[in-house]
Amino acid sequence: MTKKIGIWIDKRTAKIVTIAGDNVELQTIDSNVDEFRPKGGSGTKMKGGPQDVVHDRKYTEREKHQFKKFFGELVEQMESADALVIFGPAQTGEMLYKELSESYATLLKKVKGVEKADSMTDNQVKAWVSNYFKG
Repeated sequence: MTKKIGIWIDKRTAKIVTIAGDNVELQTIDSNVDEFRPKGGSGTKMKGGPQDVVHDRKYTEREKHQFKKFFGELVEQMESADALVIFGPAQTGEMLYKELSESYATLLKKVKGVEKADSMTDNQVKAWVSNYFKG
């Protein structure tokens, strides 16, 4: 029996739909990636005066490591799949695909597509994956 997995992913969460025969299961994994919203530096009252610099490099580096950990958790779920599809509303799906291409060549061969999709309810995610693999 073939096992097909669809992953709806954004920055905050991943919904993993596993289809094996007639059995369809949904699992949700939270990313735990920090939300960083830099605020402008404090300045002086003089126009064009000095301002504090927002050091966001350390935050983007931390975010990169958090995504790597998140993707590692997803890879554990994907290893048993015969076919995979990655979809979602943001560029996180493309980031996951890039991570697979850099570190997980055997899984990369199983990816049938990386698609854009809006936010969905759990039932809509299940239906999307089922329809994707029917066609």
